[in-house]
Amino acid sequence: MTGTHSFLTIGAMALLALVSLRFNATLLENRTTEIENKIYLTAFSLADDLIEEIKQKAFDEQTVEWRAITADKLTPFGSFGPIDLNENSVLDFDDIDDYHGYQKSVSLPHVENYSVMSTVDYVSATDPDVTSSTQSFFKRITVRVTSPYLSHPVRLSFVFTLHSK
Repeated sequence: MTGTHSFLTIGAMALLALVSLRFNATLLENRTTEIENKIYLTAFSLADDLIEEIKQKAFDEQTVEWRAITADKLTPFGSFGPIDLNENSVLDFDDIDDYHGYQKSVSLPHVENYSVMSTVDYVSATDPDVTSSTQSFFKRITVRVTSPYLSHPVRLSFVFTLHSK
């Protein structure tokens, strides 16, 4: 074997090593992306599940039994949250604003260390991104899901109206 052959053999081995390293790095990146996607999909599912649960509730404590009502008779923002008598757990929640400040941890096999939090605000009829300091016929629920495995929290919002059922 001459010097030229040796040089070509070393070059071919170096090229094979580089291709092999790049192939392994690509496989690792694809696997990481796949796992991240599953984690985010689970977080979106948890947020959506809570919104779907809330959709089954009355708009306001004053409308649990349906009746005509003016906006100023609705629950003031300062009274949002599970403070009604006999509402000691999420199973007792009967209206949307009971979920203000609600938080739960979710840890199941393959779904570990998620934290689901919700806030409720009155919003403007003309712009649902603007919170209202007074009662209105529009409430926005924002569900935020965090996990040590998420690089950014997942946020989903939904706007309810008095007659949105």
